[in-house]
Amino acid sequence: MLSYDELTSPERELWDAFPEGRRVDLRIGVPEDDRVAEGGQWGPGRTVRAAVIVALLLGANTAQPGAVACLRLVGARISGHLDLAGAQVAHALWLEDCWFEEGVDLSGASTQSIAIVGSQVPGVEAGLIRIEGRLDLRRSRIASGSASPFHRRVTALSLINARVSGAVNLSGAEITAPEEWAVSAGGLVAEGGVYCVDGFVAHGEVRLMGAQLPGGLHMRGALLDRPGRRGVALALDNAVASTLDFSDGFVANGTVRLRGARISDNLTFEGAVLNGPSDGHGPSLVAPLMQAVDFDLTLARSPAGTVDLRGAQVSYLHDSEHSWPDVVELDGFVYGSIKVEDSGERREAVGRRDSVTRRVAWIRHSPGYNPQPYEQLASWYRKAGHDDDARRVLLAKQRHRRQTLLPAARVWGHLLDVTVGYGYRPWLAGVWLLALTFLGMLSFGTHSPHRLQRGEGAPFQPLVYTLDLLIPIGGLGQRTAWYWSNDGLQWLAYLLIALGWVLTTAVIAGVSRTLQKS
Repeated sequence: MLSYDELTSPERELWDAFPEGRRVDLRIGVPEDDRVAEGGQWGPGRTVRAAVIVALLLGANTAQPGAVACLRLVGARISGHLDLAGAQVAHALWLEDCWFEEGVDLSGASTQSIAIVGSQVPGVEAGLIRIEGRLDLRRSRIASGSASPFHRRVTALSLINARVSGAVNLSGAEITAPEEWAVSAGGLVAEGGVYCVDGFVAHGEVRLMGAQLPGGLHMRGALLDRPGRRGVALALDNAVASTLDFSDGFVANGTVRLRGARISDNLTFEGAVLNGPSDGHGPSLVAPLMQAVDFDLTLARSPAGTVDLRGAQVSYLHDSEHSWPDVVELDGFVYGSIKVEDSGERREAVGRRDSVTRRVAWIRHSPGYNPQPYEQLASWYRKAGHDDDARRVLLAKQRHRRQTLLPAARVWGHLLDVTVGYGYRPWLAGVWLLALTFLGMLSFGTHSPHRLQRGEGAPFQPLVYTLDLLIPIGGLGQRTAWYWSNDGLQWLAYLLIALGWVLTTAVIAGVSRTLQKS
């Protein structure tokens, strides 16, 4: 137990102020001397032992009747190890502009609100903590290092399986763990959400896997910088949140991973920059099996790495010309509608035909051939009432599929394409029929054929004769009544018969395929 006689002057001031919750400010009012970065040079007049703070929070000086005890300390150098692991703390803690000699251990504690604001701390361990209130680390500088009692660990801020009834506020903070994890908060439950805005910077991976964030995760304008840009900058695998806000200049130097995340409202990257790994070969965004209502991917510029949306489901997709890199994984990606967030002039200038072309090119950014992205896009166009656009998408799907077939099948595919557009352009057969009919009329009309049986049959009609050659079913009585002594015209007749069969077969195959797919 600490004796009052053993306390230094600033410690006695804090001891006396605690029962009434009064603030103790040890700053001297000179900006150069009050800088927290220079806190290691502060002398005994501004030094408070961590053991004194622990003793007060654990009831060493009872509260005065009619007052709420609270520890509020500003501008102090805190020496020793602030160890509240497993403690039951009934009082709020507010430490502002303080310099910590060693790290803070809050693991497994049950506490009221905790604020370590604008301070410099060599590591905070708060795994399994239970906070009835908020955790406020605004503007603090937290770094893992040899000065920390957690020097064997690689995490600067640990909130693994922590539960906070209020918000976790990291706005303006800078958290550094060059070796590995800046923030490790797997299983975190923060009822009021997590706020990393106002210039938040993390050097190292931020891990929130399996976190439950009813109040959302807010990272507007944050910088996540994985040293060397190797690996993952932000991991939110299987997290559950109301909203994920990575907008207004958010920058990730490393992969953003949202595998299996479930967002009940808005997921936005509006104005964000996803640089991905520095080698340019890794992914910028990995979100397979992710679920969200509104997904805004209107980035400030195109991602440097790939985007993986395999199996993801969103109701509304917002994208722009800067949303997609050269490689996009889209197999199984399901969306209810798409809204292009381009400038008004561009929307006026771009027609639906060009829109379909750009969407098909978007799908072609996906490696290999997968039918689902084409069918999903065609389904969206049909729901929007643009059946012609849906057919264009499905035609593009067949053309892409053709590239995966054997040579003989590719030849047949080309034939189906040019004749009937795989059944999605049946009018092409009519164009071919008119062209061949015109060719036959011109060729046969300038010469006189010979009748097979003298005096029998209708007179020769070039149009009817040509149609009789082209139509393989039935007969018009011309083809069997006349023959040519001119070998060239006779071979033309044979060719028209063959083309008639090809056109008929292509129409039947193409239309049957279309009806079957529909």
